[in-house]
Amino acid sequence: MPDLQIQIRRLEASDERVHFQSGDIELDRFFQRFAGQNQFRHYVGTTYIALCANQLAGYVTVSSGEITAEQLAATVRKRLPDYPLPILRLARLAVDQVFQGQGVGKLLLKSMLELALQQRDQSGCVGVVVDAKPQAVAFYSRLGFEPLATVSGELGSRPEPQALFLPIQVIAKSI
Repeated sequence: MPDLQIQIRRLEASDERVHFQSGDIELDRFFQRFAGQNQFRHYVGTTYIALCANQLAGYVTVSSGEITAEQLAATVRKRLPDYPLPILRLARLAVDQVFQGQGVGKLLLKSMLELALQQRDQSGCVGVVVDAKPQAVAFYSRLGFEPLATVSGELGSRPEPQALFLPIQVIAKSI
């Protein structure tokens, strides 16, 4: 398999998103219809895209958030204060079907972990949280994410996501 030359950059309003197909209709619909609104109108998240030979290969959407120390594993929370702690939240990550299995998802995630380190240095960040769909839990677990203590809830007919956390110290050592 030849090495892909992939560029990762912020989504621009002019980027064509309508043909993106990851195989997950919810992720595709979000990217096609709502990623731009969230970034350019509501300012609630930022989407980064992976381009390979000017083709849209994947995307990841992130936002800032907070977590309480009690949700973290005892080994992580032992020296943290007892008030809301800043995190980078990985809201969505998807790879177009044409590029799946070629490392695009890992590259997008690595870029966001680097962003978490920048956030740590600029405004504070104790780690990255992702609400992983059941089929993505193994992907994130292999990369060191661990389950969070969460309050359970129902999402109707949709499978309930698993909240996973990767501490900033682990990120710093791995990058």
